[in-house]
Amino acid sequence: MSYAIVRVGGKQYRVEEGDSIVVDRLSAGEGDKLELEPLLFADGDKAIFDGADLGKVKVQATVTGHERGKKIHGLKFKPKRGYKRRFGHRSDLTRLEISSIKAQARRSGGAKKQQEGEDGS
Repeated sequence: MSYAIVRVGGKQYRVEEGDSIVVDRLSAGEGDKLELEPLLFADGDKAIFDGADLGKVKVQATVTGHERGKKIHGLKFKPKRGYKRRFGHRSDLTRLEISSIKAQARRSGGAKKQQEGEDGS
């Protein structure tokens, strides 16, 4: 089972392939494909969190829709002064579907030379 920790909008999320996550509103349109920034990749007992190796990890997601969050109600009140203020807020959210998490394997120099020899170069 492989998973990744990704950064989206200044927050971190643990994702696996096929997961659906809700993040703060992104400017991408519905159906667009995004590449998310990985901070950690783990596959079984192997973990990658070094900057150079993380460059080879690709986490791709698809925007499945834009939503609005639950209404949050607030109230300010000061007794004996006749001061009351009510306010409300709904967050704009984006739902992402994680389509793939891939770590590109490193090819050794010997494998590259063998491939060139087979091509006749």
